[in-house]
Amino acid sequence: MPKKISNALTPLGVKSAKPGRHADGGGLYLLVKESGARSWVFRFMLRGRTRDVGLGAAAGSGMISLADARDAASSLRLKVKTGIDPLEERRHETARALAAVQAAKVTEITFKAVAQSYIATNEDSWRNDKHRQQWRNTLETYVYPIIGDLPVADVATAHVLKILEPIWKEKPETASRIRGRIETVLDAAKAREYRRGENPARWRGHLAQILPPRGRLSRGHHKALPYSELPNFSSNLRKRNAAAALALEFAILTAARTGEVLGATWSEVDLDKAVWTVPPERMKAGKEHRVPLSPRALEILKITKPLSDEALFPNDEGSKLSGMAMAMLLRRMNVNATVHGFRSAFRDWAAECTSYAHDVCEMALAHTISNKAEAAYRRGDLFEKRRRLMADWATYCATPKLVDAEITPIRNLA
Repeated sequence: MPKKISNALTPLGVKSAKPGRHADGGGLYLLVKESGARSWVFRFMLRGRTRDVGLGAAAGSGMISLADARDAASSLRLKVKTGIDPLEERRHETARALAAVQAAKVTEITFKAVAQSYIATNEDSWRNDKHRQQWRNTLETYVYPIIGDLPVADVATAHVLKILEPIWKEKPETASRIRGRIETVLDAAKAREYRRGENPARWRGHLAQILPPRGRLSRGHHKALPYSELPNFSSNLRKRNAAAALALEFAILTAARTGEVLGATWSEVDLDKAVWTVPPERMKAGKEHRVPLSPRALEILKITKPLSDEALFPNDEGSKLSGMAMAMLLRRMNVNATVHGFRSAFRDWAAECTSYAHDVCEMALAHTISNKAEAAYRRGDLFEKRRRLMADWATYCATPKLVDAEITPIRNLA
């Protein structure tokens, strides 16, 4: 049986050894490369496998001396005897160290940083500037003062409630939107592995058990003027010489949303064909919407045509009207209704005073078909039927109601 090698190397021999592997005994080897680089290697056998563990350089900066290399090899031999794999142990230690570094970095990532990153990444896909500004403004006003500088990993339910509870009853719609935005930012943080666990801003099954439903606190549907009052209101509206009045009447006649009307440009309008085509990026459903223009709607556009080459309804500077222009007009007229509420008035009138099919009325409002199977087969937009509907609506709005007069539904006249 060959004699085991023990302490075969010397300090001088380490410096002068030629390229190759040189045994010192006990599994310790000096590895010399052709380049002259020297390093220590510990070789061991565990569970039938022979493996090597690097111990460090044997020359140059940060070198390990022969004595230190022997001590390191001795320590590893003891571990191997107890069944510990030095390589696996090193991997685990490296992983733990990396996790600690990552955890330390995560503690430096604040909610505000994640929110700003989310906005910058996604704002190009948002439909309008108002939506972008609302995201920034609500976070700046309500959220950042409380959790802006807090590590996003530490945001908890108590923090979310501290933001929401003071405004949940006073400003229910705003509070609900803020809750949704916080939830979105925290989901983004989790996707980037900045935090773990459930989202403390989640409504269903979480905050819903603490806060009262928003529907019980808010006004619910948009306040609408009864359709029976529309003719007289339209008559009063026509007496006002203002861009906001023209815009509001146009919105009523087309049953369009505020943003769709105020963001409209002349490139979307074909006066000859009496069609206004709203592009997908400006529609709530993200789908192009063709709007038939009644004679009165065309008359309004001919009035505004000289005012701007871009916006249908410009302000004094030539740019589009403010998003609050029509709402402020209603306030000045002492009308207890919202601009959006006129869409409800139109829908009530269509249902109660006409015999137009449900789908025709819904498409006039640019509502999507809720039945997926039906939507899959629906190819047209019922445009000609909608043209007749909107013409009837314009006629109704232009016919002031006499006091105590009896209204005969259009379908009854037929």
